[in-house]
Amino acid sequence: MNQPAGNPFGWPVRVYWEDTDAGGIVFYANYLKFFERARTEWLRHLGLEQQRLRDEVGGLFVVTDARLRYQRPARLDDLLLVTARVLEAGRASLTIGQTALLNPQQPDSGSALLCEGTIRIGWVDAASLRPQRIPAAILDAIHRPV
Repeated sequence: MNQPAGNPFGWPVRVYWEDTDAGGIVFYANYLKFFERARTEWLRHLGLEQQRLRDEVGGLFVVTDARLRYQRPARLDDLLLVTARVLEAGRASLTIGQTALLNPQQPDSGSALLCEGTIRIGWVDAASLRPQRIPAAILDAIHRPV
């Protein structure tokens, strides 16, 4: 497997009331939503809008594995920086390393690591959902520095 280099892509996320539990901290499953949004925006940044990939290329990425580790809680109104970085690129799947950090632009935050995860996404045919090779043009875009 190929291991692309480069800096991670970062996407800011504000914690809203709907993201929290009764204690005012981010509900654990919502980190998956934050990670999904960051991956979507990373692909968009690379010129790979997911609806266009489905319509024009006939394929899409699906999550095949997700592993998260929680370090510290995020709270209501926190500003987070959620990152995405390719760890491995295969012919039909990508392994993405992701983090949720307390945004360094937030006063007194110190860029604290809140959650880290490894997400594997596979490329499938949009109609049949059968695995396929990732098209070369998509892999080329993914290998470009962010």
